[in-house]
Amino acid sequence: MKVKRIVANIATEDVAKAKRFYRDVLGLDVLMDHGWLVSYGSAEKMTVQVGVATEGGSGTPVPDLSIEVDDVEEALARCVKAKIRIEYGPADEPWRVRRFYVRDPFGRLINILTHT
Repeated sequence: MKVKRIVANIATEDVAKAKRFYRDVLGLDVLMDHGWLVSYGSAEKMTVQVGVATEGGSGTPVPDLSIEVDDVEEALARCVKAKIRIEYGPADEPWRVRRFYVRDPFGRLINILTHT
């Protein structure tokens, strides 16, 4: 058996609230839309990974999701433009990651990062 995909599911009463953050700010594509469930992602190959942690690193809380992007500065600028509060960072971490934390429309802590 081989795991082919892992999907993070966020419960909400209003799936439309995700559109502004996940599509408009982060630039993810709508991969599936059933009305009651909308999946965002990328047509590019993504790696399967599950993180288990006691902290988020540098004394931060464990984020609910980590989203790796190719241009963290652009992601940061989009969040600032959308008036999304930066919870942490931007920071250059000793493990060669540049990142910042924000909350999505559902209050989930999101770690947006790029490897340096």
